[in-house]
Amino acid sequence: MPEKIQTPDPHAAFELLMEGNQRFVAGTPEHPNQDALRRAETAPSQSPFAVLFGCSDSRLAAEIIFDRGLGDLFVVRTAGHVAGTEVLGSIEFGAAVLDAPLVVVLGHDSCGAVAAACSALEDGRTPGGFVRDVVERVTPSVLSARAAGRESADEILAEHIENTVDLLLDRSRVLADRVAEGRLGVVGLSYRLADGSARLVAARGLDVAVPAVSP
Repeated sequence: MPEKIQTPDPHAAFELLMEGNQRFVAGTPEHPNQDALRRAETAPSQSPFAVLFGCSDSRLAAEIIFDRGLGDLFVVRTAGHVAGTEVLGSIEFGAAVLDAPLVVVLGHDSCGAVAAACSALEDGRTPGGFVRDVVERVTPSVLSARAAGRESADEILAEHIENTVDLLLDRSRVLADRVAEGRLGVVGLSYRLADGSARLVAARGLDVAVPAVSP
């Protein structure tokens, strides 16, 4: 039978997401909402409990690493989770039109976009084509991390994730208003490729503790 999920509040949505990740890490996934009944149930409409804005990296398949299924997550992905107007519009659609109570920014270690931005600052070389635009959008996060004395890869990644969270709220009045009204939470998660764990690095509109990033 498909798992019945009432649209939760932002905190409950966050807990639901993290419980799925814990199952994935432990190797005990339940694969909820992945059967024919769920397919039929969601065919007329969708009501995702979270908008997930993540890096396009092939190792970050959202429904797998959070052990979710059809209709659970409204997923938007770009290299380095860089956000243009199309991304902002897609996230607003998920939050305001579909009424998802949670927006997640998902970054990960060994991110090629972050590594390219670090390399560009060190040797002055940037990629060609539109990849250059991706690198240039990540570069301010690297600069702000280093200006604050945060030099490790984990610290730079956390800075980029948190900067992306703040960018969404700075640029989108729709998202900011929903956070202010208590209808939306926005969090940043850092994913570790080796063990599959997602760690909280930023939270807006949720009363959750954000662990310190080890240098």
